[in-house]
Amino acid sequence: MNVRKLLVFLSLSLFLLSCGKEETKEVEVGVLRSVEVSITEDIVVPINGSVPISFKVIDASFPFSLSQDVNLYLSSGQPATDFSLAEIRQDGGMGSYSALIKDNGINKEYSAQVRLGVRSAKGKEEYVFSSPFTVRRENWKDLHTGLPVLFLDTEGNKDIVSKTDYLSATLAVSDEESGLGEPMPCSVRGRGNTTWQWPKKPYLVKLDSKESILGMKKHKRWVLLANFMDKTLMRNLVAMKVSSLTSLDWTPSCKPVELILNGRHVGNYLLIEQVRADKDRVPVTDGYLMECDFHFDNEVQWLDPHGRCNRFPDGIPFAVKHPDPDDITPDQEAYIKQYIYDTAEAIYGPDFKDPEKGYAAYIDVDSYIDYWIVYEVMGNAALSNPGSIFCHKAEGGKLKAGPCWDFDWGVLSFITVPNAKTGLLHRKAMWYARLFEDPEFLARAKARYQELLPELETIPAYIESLRVTLSASAERNFRIWDPTQDASQNGGKIINGDENMTFDAAVDRLKANYIERLQVISRSL
Repeated sequence: MNVRKLLVFLSLSLFLLSCGKEETKEVEVGVLRSVEVSITEDIVVPINGSVPISFKVIDASFPFSLSQDVNLYLSSGQPATDFSLAEIRQDGGMGSYSALIKDNGINKEYSAQVRLGVRSAKGKEEYVFSSPFTVRRENWKDLHTGLPVLFLDTEGNKDIVSKTDYLSATLAVSDEESGLGEPMPCSVRGRGNTTWQWPKKPYLVKLDSKESILGMKKHKRWVLLANFMDKTLMRNLVAMKVSSLTSLDWTPSCKPVELILNGRHVGNYLLIEQVRADKDRVPVTDGYLMECDFHFDNEVQWLDPHGRCNRFPDGIPFAVKHPDPDDITPDQEAYIKQYIYDTAEAIYGPDFKDPEKGYAAYIDVDSYIDYWIVYEVMGNAALSNPGSIFCHKAEGGKLKAGPCWDFDWGVLSFITVPNAKTGLLHRKAMWYARLFEDPEFLARAKARYQELLPELETIPAYIESLRVTLSASAERNFRIWDPTQDASQNGGKIINGDENMTFDAAVDRLKANYIERLQVISRSL
């Protein structure tokens, strides 16, 4: 092969070899120059909650893993443990990010100077840090919701895990008028049935001695209602207000509060007087307090076979709450069972309309009408179930209805109780099915409703006042708790229908439903 041919062959070979290879170029990788966090004041993390922050990196094209290469570091260089970054994501374009600083629920108090660190290169423990800033946990002095603050501390900070076993504790109250009061020795346990199954727990507090709390009358026993599933936080408040407009012997007083449990803010609670026989509560210390409840979980209880209710087709469940099961005598138990039996006999007997022989000789008619009106106005289905339905009898007196209790489930919700949108709910509840067969009872119920209507029409204004009172507390409460979890006790469906709404939207709905409920009753009664 001559030189010319050899050069051609070599040139062709080099061309073919170059066609078999892809041309490679160096990819420019950004260099992490700085991390910037725009924070001008302390980051205050809500107890069991989180707070958003924003940060930027330069160069924007620097590659890093949001889940693995970003963290918060103490001045010592160690990662923070009391709080952490969560839900880090790109936000607003290249190089801009947002994250949540989340309270990890480990320590009651912390305040730490930290820096945001981003790993400078994959596989290396070298970081580029932001300027330092302070993160601290919210404490009760940061609340500023306008509500009184209750401090409940168990001995040794033990968790309240039982509905039967009390823990030794102290209760202190702070409000704007009187400041922080002295701790009161007490015992505390859980309470409730369905409500005890949810994350936000209700509690029963038993003080060592009778004390007045927030201006309410002295007593030992108080209840902290969680109102977990109530996005308005006011169903029980509104119900107790409606009840107070009637002639019922006693309506529990109640106050919304912030609860600090063992140093942790656990949200908005309703401090309410427990239903008890007492001279300052249900006035039957010499008589009987009874409850009709589908849970049927009391020591002294029975089914009266005369009446009917939704949960018990074979009778109405009665249970004695006072005298206490440990104190009631066989004669007392026999007496009250016979009185209930005789009352039902009169109601369902042939002379039930007779004022001397019929129901009017055994029950206080005015109280049973007022009690019925409260449940109708609030759209509470519990009167027909029944659940938490109370009645009482003083020595030598007639049986009276009341007090009202437990108005958070399905109240003023046309989803849970759709027939509340179209008519009366309780014309056939328990004994009322028979009572409304008497034209005199029906006439008295109509007249009483018309008499109460001007007062009942003031409730929408009361709801608006509660909106102002509860707004700041609601904002903080729902950072901690998710009321849609109530679906776990209702076949996967939320209960009141407002759990996914904002607080204001839920209040608007509650007020509109209340107004509509008055219109429905006026048309139907």
